[in-house]
Amino acid sequence: MSGPTLVIDLAEPLSPALLGEFRELMVGLSCRFEEKRPGYYDVNVPAERLGVADTRDAERRHRYPLPLPLLGGLQPADERLAALVGFDPRREDWRRPFHLYLMGAGAGDDDIFVDEHADEDTDAIAAVLGGPPVQAVNISAGCNGRIDHVATALLTAAVLDVIGGVGKAELADGQQSVTTGLPGLLGITDDGWDTALVTAEFLRAWVERPGFRLVK
Repeated sequence: MSGPTLVIDLAEPLSPALLGEFRELMVGLSCRFEEKRPGYYDVNVPAERLGVADTRDAERRHRYPLPLPLLGGLQPADERLAALVGFDPRREDWRRPFHLYLMGAGAGDDDIFVDEHADEDTDAIAAVLGGPPVQAVNISAGCNGRIDHVATALLTAAVLDVIGGVGKAELADGQQSVTTGLPGLLGITDDGWDTALVTAEFLRAWVERPGFRLVK
C-alpha cells in the first residue's frame, strides 16, 4: 500500500468471538468490503464514518458526473463518447482504501509477522502488552493524502476499541516532543527509531494536534 501503516500488537491470539467483532466492525464501517481470509480485509471506508469532519463546501461535496474538459462541456449522444464522461478528477473521493490483515500464530503470514518483529524492542512491547506479541493487525492506507493519515489513525483507534492490544506508531524526527503528554502514551521503544506504544485515546488526541502526520 502507498499510504501510512499502523500496527496493533496482541499478546494472545484473537478469539473467534473477537475476530467476529473485528469483522462486524469493518463491515459496518465500509462501503466496499472484501474478505481475503479471516482477519484480512480489503475495504473502502468513507472518512465521515470515522468521525472526520468534511470541511469542503457543499458544491465540492456534491459528487455527480461532470464532462471531462476534452468534451467541452457537451453531453454526447453517442454511447461510446458518453463513456468518456466521468467524475471530475479534481473532486476528492472520501471513500478511502485500506488493507487490514491479522497475522501471526494461527492467523497466517507467520513469516511476515516474525520478520516485522525481528528488530523491535520486544522487552518494551512486552512490558506494556503483558507478554510478547503473538499476533498483530496491520492497518495500511492505499493513499497518502492528509486525510489518509487522519483516517488511518482513527480507523486503528476503532479497531483497538474492539480487539484490544497495543498500537504502534513510528515517530518522525521531532515528533516525540509533540506527542509527549498526550493521553494514552504507554511508552517509546528503544530499537534504533522511536516507536510510540499507544492506546486508542492517544491516536484520537494526536490527530487533533496541528501538523499531525504519520510516518509512511
